Amino acid sequence: MTAVLELLSLRKEFTDVVAVRDFDLVVQPGELVTLLGPSGCGKTTVLRIVAGFETATAGTVLLSTNDITSQPAHKRNMGMVFQGYSLFPHLTVDENVGFGLKMRGAKLGEQRKRANELLEIVRLGGLGHRYPHQLSGGQQQRVAIARALAPSPEVLLLDEPLSALDAKVRGEVRDEIRRLNRELGVTTLFVTHDQEEALGISDRVCIMNAGAIEQVGGPRDVYERPVSRFVEDFIGTMNHLEVGGRSVSVRPEQVTLTTPEADGVLHGRILEVTFAGAFTRFDILLDDDTQLHSVQPSNATAPFAPGDAVGVRLP
Repeated sequence: MTAVLELLSLRKEFTDVVAVRDFDLVVQPGELVTLLGPSGCGKTTVLRIVAGFETATAGTVLLSTNDITSQPAHKRNMGMVFQGYSLFPHLTVDENVGFGLKMRGAKLGEQRKRANELLEIVRLGGLGHRYPHQLSGGQQQRVAIARALAPSPEVLLLDEPLSALDAKVRGEVRDEIRRLNRELGVTTLFVTHDQEEALGISDRVCIMNAGAIEQVGGPRDVYERPVSRFVEDFIGTMNHLEVGGRSVSVRPEQVTLTTPEADGVLHGRILEVTFAGAFTRFDILLDDDTQLHSVQPSNATAPFAPGDAVGVRLP
């Protein structure tokens, strides 16, 4: 079952702190929207309001036009995946996945059938007899996702579910979440502070700052067309410099390096070169003491070294 989730004029106050303000967002059926922002910006508070773990000071939460603002968490048909897996260590994988169905009174046969179906979907088929401690971190998080999906929730909520995983496994589980969203079509609200994660997994990204929305748009939109200085600096890296009496903002991958003798270039020298596999990062100090960064494909990069004079061409 898919649903539209509407958050209208949400506000949340904690004593003298306004954690969320003027928050309006609609998540369409089957859409994966990410709440992205720095620590303390209010993104997890929004997720907790949607889940029913926090009560909004003002505003409305609608699920397929039904007002659920005052409904307790256990009456909202939502699945929740936490950062720390939160699996029951004394239960097998099968039993963990079927736990939500058990609480709803489903028969043992139904629990096992649904658990087997979901373990196949998350690519853990045949591991239902194991206990959480016998699984890797990535496998445990997949079990947590399967458990959240078992009762067929209308909305799936994920609160920084990848932050406890190492980089390689994090990428694999991120791709798995995206695949599940597309295959199952469940409306999904995802929380992270990781820009790369948000850009790689989302249909749309909702960028938050100090409790409010800065920008909502597709990953390419927010990266290529940021609407504020905050978004420019938070999404990826942005160079800010003065050229010909005007302020210019340019991404590192748009900064081309060439010889200082080339026509129409800015002049500077290389401060640092950082090899990162497919790409190489150059830290540059221009003659006017402006520092900027350039990121270029490693197989197409001239052999500049720290201290070399360089010509810099902007788009």
